Amino acid sequence: MIKLAPRLVVLYILFAGLSTLVNIGSQMISMMTYSGSYAITISILIGTLAGLPLRYVLEKRFIFSFQSNSMAQDGHLFFMYSLMGIFTTALFWITEYVFHLIFITSFMRYIGGILGLSIGYFIKYWLDKRFVFINKNRKFLA
Repeated sequence: MIKLAPRLVVLYILFAGLSTLVNIGSQMISMMTYSGSYAITISILIGTLAGLPLRYVLEKRFIFSFQSNSMAQDGHLFFMYSLMGIFTTALFWITEYVFHLIFITSFMRYIGGILGLSIGYFIKYWLDKRFVFINKNRKFLA
């Protein structure tokens, strides 16, 4: 069994909570702004795009203590970070949609979103640790 430092666990949970608030809050604002036929899809996309850069910056610095050597390396890291998030984002979206289809209320849709985000964040930590924030000394073109 792999052990994590309690400080990292607390920080990761705080950052996940903050990102979840940004995500769900952005969705709520989106739903208040637009209520057309694609409102739910657009709100979920907006929430995802709002939370992604925040999580990247916080986790890179405080969870993985990773400092980029160049803008090129940082761009590559953000690309890899986003790529690792495709599966976990799909999990989040599917969970939120399933809750929407089953319960047909905004409140339960957001509960499904929070559940999907929580599971996804847990999986994403291990993906990022293994595939994204791994080699501080790799050379990138500036």
